[in-house]
Amino acid sequence: MILENAEYEPEQFPGLVCRLSVPKVALLIFRSGKVNCTGAKSKEEAEIAIKKIIKELKDAGIDVIENPEIKIQNMVATADLGIEPNLDDIALMVEGTEYEPEQFPGLVYRLDDPKVVVLIFGSGKVVITGLKSEEDAKRALKKILDTIKEVQEL
Repeated sequence: MILENAEYEPEQFPGLVCRLSVPKVALLIFRSGKVNCTGAKSKEEAEIAIKKIIKELKDAGIDVIENPEIKIQNMVATADLGIEPNLDDIALMVEGTEYEPEQFPGLVYRLDDPKVVVLIFGSGKVVITGLKSEEDAKRALKKILDTIKEVQEL
């Protein structure tokens, strides 16, 4: 009732969903006081959104923590490798990969360091999930490119 653009339907989802247009994010607010910010393009965007909600709740007389600890739990990165990798070859030669094109068009590659999941598509497009930092994204992308080069050389 206090927040604009908020919906709460506990039969469907246990948290309140508040959508902001600037920055364009959704904040999931739970009874425990935990807040998840989804859709932010950067940590700074997430911080801005969370501060906005804190201000709105404080202005409405709700007692909330002024400066909560903000942790990155899951970043998602996308990239274009600039090549069309042979997913069948990668699946056969690289440990930690799964490729079942009848079920899903991408190859799933689980890296241990950084601990992320990479989806590689035949078009060369890549999605990396489970990231904790931009540095991890760069390391993962380098590993993917090195691995694909090795496979292509065999």
